[in-house]
Amino acid sequence: MDADVAEQLAGERVLLTGGAGFLGSAVRRRLEEHGCDVCVPRSREYDLRLESEVDRVYRDMQPTVVIHAAAVVGGIGYNRDAPASIFDDNARMNLFLLSKAREHGARKFVGIGTICAYPKTPPSIPFREEELWHGYPEETNAPYGFAKKLLLVQGQAYAQQYGYNATHLLVVNLYGPGDNFDEASSHVIPAMVRRFMEARDDGRDEVVCWGDGTPTREFLYVEDGARAIVRAASLYDSPAPVNIGSGYEISMRALAETIADVVGYTGTIAWDTSKPNGQPRRLLDTSRAASEFGFRAETPFRDGLCRTVEWYERARA
Repeated sequence: MDADVAEQLAGERVLLTGGAGFLGSAVRRRLEEHGCDVCVPRSREYDLRLESEVDRVYRDMQPTVVIHAAAVVGGIGYNRDAPASIFDDNARMNLFLLSKAREHGARKFVGIGTICAYPKTPPSIPFREEELWHGYPEETNAPYGFAKKLLLVQGQAYAQQYGYNATHLLVVNLYGPGDNFDEASSHVIPAMVRRFMEARDDGRDEVVCWGDGTPTREFLYVEDGARAIVRAASLYDSPAPVNIGSGYEISMRALAETIADVVGYTGTIAWDTSKPNGQPRRLLDTSRAASEFGFRAETPFRDGLCRTVEWYERARA
């Protein structure tokens, strides 16, 4: 437990959207460790895309702090197939959750944004928060990225006009135990883990991955991500966005080779260059998170990957 966080958050009633999901479950555990009363609206009870339903959430739960971690998101295939749904659903949730937080008296709102909001070709690597508006996002990520950027602008506008305490965190892709391994909607790490594990078990000689393997990505272990979010909820009170990442960059080719090694797959890895690569590079400058609320990632990438693979081996048994 972080003593400085516990001192600030103990006794708070926290509305945590997405609290039953991959990231949200980790955030919830950490909040409860710090003495918070955590309220999680479930999708079967509340449709957060509807203003009336969001209004009902706030009437029923009466939070003092809101952490908005719910999102409609998937891998590159899902992003390509459902861009309108991704944009509409996320934009509606964001708009209503923040506006109703202020109306119902929640003292603070923490919005969980995304690295996908950054330009496809930013001015520098690693990405700095000041460069968020210096270009158009990578095309397959643009609907999701822009929906999240709308939340950032909304929070900054509320801070300017109403003095409202809304913060925004730009989070890299997360991984870890409990991730979504669904074939149609999973992100790259769980998708690769599943593919290599099935190929190993079936004795296949070759696994085909999308693109040419050259793009790079940054990944953050989910428990590190949860710690960053809770520290920001406790210690950061500015509308200026903050990058949340690990500072570790890996190519898709190296990622595939590492996952194959951890899983124990010994066949060939082939690359389908007719499929999209996505954004060429992703790496965040995380110095603001370190200086503003003392966050630095702690989990080495391979260690986190081994834990993820071990969890999935048990989960699918």
